[in-house]
Amino acid sequence: MSILGLLKFIANHPLTKDSRYRSLARVVKWQIASRLAPGAIVYEWINGAKFLVKAGETGLTGNIYTGLHEFPEMGYLLHVLRDDDLFVDVGSNVGSYTILASAAVGARGIAIEPVPYTHLKLVENMRINHLEHRVVCLNIAVGKEAGLVSFTGDLDTANHVVASSEHPAKSIQVEVRTLDDVLLEEIPAVMKIDVEGYETPAIEGAQAILRNNKLHSVIMELNGGGNRYGYDESRIVQMMFDHGFRTYAYDPLERRLTNLSGRNQASDNTLFIRNAGLVKERLANSRNISIFGKEF
Repeated sequence: MSILGLLKFIANHPLTKDSRYRSLARVVKWQIASRLAPGAIVYEWINGAKFLVKAGETGLTGNIYTGLHEFPEMGYLLHVLRDDDLFVDVGSNVGSYTILASAAVGARGIAIEPVPYTHLKLVENMRINHLEHRVVCLNIAVGKEAGLVSFTGDLDTANHVVASSEHPAKSIQVEVRTLDDVLLEEIPAVMKIDVEGYETPAIEGAQAILRNNKLHSVIMELNGGGNRYGYDESRIVQMMFDHGFRTYAYDPLERRLTNLSGRNQASDNTLFIRNAGLVKERLANSRNISIFGKEF
């Protein structure tokens, strides 16, 4: 993201748009501190949660600047999860969502990250939050069937399965398993899937999980990334509808769900919910979260 893009993002973010000067001060402070520090910095986040971060880690620095980089989805996670739930984070990167779910809320977690270097950072973030016995970290990819797949390895949060038309300078071989095989009898209450366009085979390998009504929410990235593999993301929406899910947008400040007719056109992520009555009750009764002095 360019500097101008970053400033616009901060200026329009729900948690920072009313305190833009303080937000810009955080940007300047981080830019200086990250260049002076000899290594990663431990950042104190929400409800005692923390993460290790270095300059250039876009998702994590977004959390520093705005409190919650992906506010609607992260706010939803904080409001809907309970400490006896299981959260599954597919394409976890270094673990922002899992940290919120398991360190800030207290839920159990399974975090799946295919790139070995990123997986090591994920494990370290679980360790500094003392989550070794609450979160299982798996260094695999997920798909329709077991096997091997080539992955980019040097694109930070944008690492992805190499498409047939791509010839990256650096690629790695990664084991692929189906989500149904990975989880077996473990059914999450909430699942996040962000696999940079590979969502279609990911959910094709999760049909048993999707049939289980214990899973009530799926946060899924649908932003056209599937085009690189020839996948039509409207088919994903239909598959989720066939399993009884419907699409919503969420406003954490108002705790309001808005019905959508398909994918969320205003966001890279779409929220799929089944059993909306249960979800709405949870959202209404969840404890408040405080970030930068703002409660929601």
